[in-house]
Amino acid sequence: MGVEIIGNKSNINRLLDIEPMNYDEAVQFAFVKIKQNSILSSWKDSFVSSRYKKRVSTKYVHVPKYGCFKDVKERNVLDEDRTFAKICAIGGENGWYYGTFLWKIRGYMDKLVGGTGLRRGRTNKNTIRTGDALDFWRVLLIDKKNKRLLLFAEMKLPGEAWLEFRVAKGKVYQRAVFRPRGLAGRLYWYSVLPFHGFIFKGMINKLANA
Repeated sequence: MGVEIIGNKSNINRLLDIEPMNYDEAVQFAFVKIKQNSILSSWKDSFVSSRYKKRVSTKYVHVPKYGCFKDVKERNVLDEDRTFAKICAIGGENGWYYGTFLWKIRGYMDKLVGGTGLRRGRTNKNTIRTGDALDFWRVLLIDKKNKRLLLFAEMKLPGEAWLEFRVAKGKVYQRAVFRPRGLAGRLYWYSVLPFHGFIFKGMINKLANA
């Protein structure tokens, strides 16, 4: 609003033959949409809500192979479709299936240092799309045909982190990748390693038993 203007009465509604709803109606309509879980977009999906102020580059879709720490696990599954459906429902109100209190602690810690924490949740608790915000992650890729979900961390970290889930050939694969930034990044990885062993092991077991 840095430029002075003269506002004239608009006849756009008459030209388009529309009758706008008033404020009260708009608020009621918004709550109905929330209750029906049919929100198409939300503030939380904006990249302004993350530590990345612009769209995450497509280069992050390619998880690095070198110079990274990794935690890779796999389990046999009885029903691939049900397992992948549970993967697609992860986060938000549905939780992370195991060690929920540790996820919450991590969220609080991120919020304390100016991060997003867990406040964003999920836009839709039933469906997930590429570009969606998912707690302190961003959905980089959701491939339902090949049963693959790739998340990129938007929490404050001394490095970059990915979390990938894939279901194929009767197995569920879970891969956490962290590319450290300097000594601080390496110290961070080793400091959270015991918690990763606890959380990631429990999470993949829950997914395998979907």
